[in-house]
Amino acid sequence: MSDDAPTAGETCPSSDAAPDPTRAEADTHGLVLVSTPIGNLGDMTFRGVEALRRADLILCEDTRLTARLLTHYGVSARTEPLHDHNEAARLPTVLARLAGGARVALVSDAGTPLVSDPGYRLVRAAIAAGHAVTAVPGANAAAMALVLSGLPPQPFLFVGFAPPRQAARRAGFARLRAAERAGLQATLVFYEAPHRLAEALADMAQDFGDRPAAVARELTKRFEEVRRGTLCELAGHYAAHAARGEITIVVGPAPDELEHDLDALLTASLRTQSVREATAAVAEATGLPRRQVYARALELRT
Repeated sequence: MSDDAPTAGETCPSSDAAPDPTRAEADTHGLVLVSTPIGNLGDMTFRGVEALRRADLILCEDTRLTARLLTHYGVSARTEPLHDHNEAARLPTVLARLAGGARVALVSDAGTPLVSDPGYRLVRAAIAAGHAVTAVPGANAAAMALVLSGLPPQPFLFVGFAPPRQAARRAGFARLRAAERAGLQATLVFYEAPHRLAEALADMAQDFGDRPAAVARELTKRFEEVRRGTLCELAGHYAAHAARGEITIVVGPAPDELEHDLDALLTASLRTQSVREATAAVAEATGLPRRQVYARALELRT
């Protein structure tokens, strides 16, 4: 219960005493992180628009892309670029503006700033310098894909983009599997580029097993799609049907492996059995997908 809730004998405050939803942005100089729509302009919040209108400077990844949003909502504040390639160099100038009392807003091309987007170094520097840092919440593709996936919503682990090169991507997946073997059981959420989608899904199936998963793309847009299935099914679909747009992959949590050690069981079985025989025996004993057990047996045999 809120500390502000009325106690016995008190009445609720009148509606005209309700706080102004824009007061934090109006009264505070400093840095405000403003979430923007991930596709549908109608998802911009009232507070977000007001924060942008009050800003002396808006930092954005692509000024041309952000200009469309600002024009739509009649925002005329000055914009300057801040992205992965210039963030470190821009810090002294932005911090000087904040020290001079400017209201600075930070937006990404779409969604919540810092979530797989630039801004982390700026936020850290602003906090260290003692400037006020606030945020206006809004759209986020990872959260939306998670709740639409039909997979367990908590706990979840947001991974962001996997490495683009296969060797690094597989190494990253192996680290996640190691964490799962140590007890992590969380739904995994990734961002991915459309031209790497089929390959990434196939690698996930190889490393995580043929788990339930979902691919969400073009969320909030006209051609929004959420496709659900196993990782192998999804990999096959997108190998045959090229995907377009912004993509989020949601992978179901690891099955409970606390009662058995896959490697130990396979190692013991492989001493007396072929790979196929060991796979069949261990898959039946553990309940793990045969494809996952077979892939691990091949790795142990080499």
